[in-house]
Amino acid sequence: MDAVTKGALDAGKPVGGFKIGKGAGEWTASNYHPYLPSKTYLTCRFFSARKHGLVDAAVRSSSSERTAVVALPGGICTLDEMFEILALIQLERIGSALPVPFLVMNYDSFYTKLLDFLGDCEDWGTVSK
Repeated sequence: MDAVTKGALDAGKPVGGFKIGKGAGEWTASNYHPYLPSKTYLTCRFFSARKHGLVDAAVRSSSSERTAVVALPGGICTLDEMFEILALIQLERIGSALPVPFLVMNYDSFYTKLLDFLGDCEDWGTVSK
């Protein structure tokens, strides 16, 4: 995520985010982001709060807002957030009037098996394109 954030900042684009605090004993040490001003991100204690914030950030109320969701290689929480947003897009809860681009960065084939699985699900009719 650092590369995307730095690239957007270098291009002069606004950047915001939701950071997860670490374990309870490390909570206060993890509130700091090394190069973003504190007014541009929130630190959440719970993943559910982060997911709500990410979904809210993805909603576009006008065509001038250039919002997209970008999924980079990650772990279980990244997958949880990806599928939450994809489900809301498929159910037309977000992005139905103004589409929300969803990009999966498949660096070094990280998501290839997952994308193959989703292709199989589409063939079975359990998910839409």
